[in-house]
Amino acid sequence: MLTLDHIAIAATDLATGTHDVEGALGLPLTGGGQHAAMGTHNRLLSLGPDEYLEVIAIDPAGQKPAQPRWFDLDDFSGATRATTWICRVPDIAAALAAAPPGAGVPWDLARGDLSWQIAIPTDGKLPFDGLFPALIQWDGPAHPAPRLADAGVRLSTLHLISPQAQALAAALAPLIDDPRLIIDQGEVPEMRVTLATPSGPVIL
Repeated sequence: MLTLDHIAIAATDLATGTHDVEGALGLPLTGGGQHAAMGTHNRLLSLGPDEYLEVIAIDPAGQKPAQPRWFDLDDFSGATRATTWICRVPDIAAALAAAPPGAGVPWDLARGDLSWQIAIPTDGKLPFDGLFPALIQWDGPAHPAPRLADAGVRLSTLHLISPQAQALAAALAPLIDDPRLIIDQGEVPEMRVTLATPSGPVIL
């Protein structure tokens, strides 16, 4: 039911996040833009024909939404890092019915010819300390990934470390089958993204 769509790398500001990720990868980020409804903006990197990475931060020129922003960005601090994975679904209502409580409420969003629905928790915080994926349904054929230049970067592993590892694994097992997904027990919730790049593996 769930297919990995993209990875969100959160940053305290977009310039810092872009600098950090470009420095780690040795490759430029491209594209992106503003999300007026959430008061955020981003830069993008291809992870292949169907997947991409976004560096995302609060837009200081944007308007603060009436509720907490997606990806828990209102409470984000510290180093630029992977915080959220986003999975596309064919039917967001059905996906939310199968998801844990708190996975969010669908918002209708658009930018240019891109149109999508994404489930955003009312408190900004996804289940399992943010390690459960955000759910997105793209409306129509337009998608960011095919528009991005392919720099030869691919996702190798998405490693979720959780104090609730067994429960998280049980919640995800009937929803997604992706060999790149690794779930381990740990005291502190953490996401580690390993990318295969032309110059070798990089962990974000």
